[in-house]
Amino acid sequence: MLNWGTALAEGGAQTATEGAAQSSGIIEMVVMMVVMIAVFYFFLIRPQKKKEKAVKKMLNALKPGDRICTIGGIYATVASVKEDRVTIKLGSDQNTVVIARWAVRSVEDAPLENDVEPEI
Repeated sequence: MLNWGTALAEGGAQTATEGAAQSSGIIEMVVMMVVMIAVFYFFLIRPQKKKEKAVKKMLNALKPGDRICTIGGIYATVASVKEDRVTIKLGSDQNTVVIARWAVRSVEDAPLENDVEPEI
């Protein structure tokens, strides 16, 4: 003879363990997603934002007399700085060019040897 109470109790126990297994699987999946987002943030997003902040600081600190390298590879000296334009000197004071501020790649520490006018 089948005892319905015992069968229901055993069936209820089985579904409870299955439910616990499913909820732990969901929790593991959520934890893995959070870990992946954290990895993307610390290895991709955060360094990019730091680099953009450093470039913006460098461009805002430009002043006449600074040695720069443009994104085109031209080394020059800053003659004047206006809102979004920079006037640079190439070699002598007669050779000046106006470039966009965003076209400055870096500020150099020392003048280059080939920037001095040749002696004839």
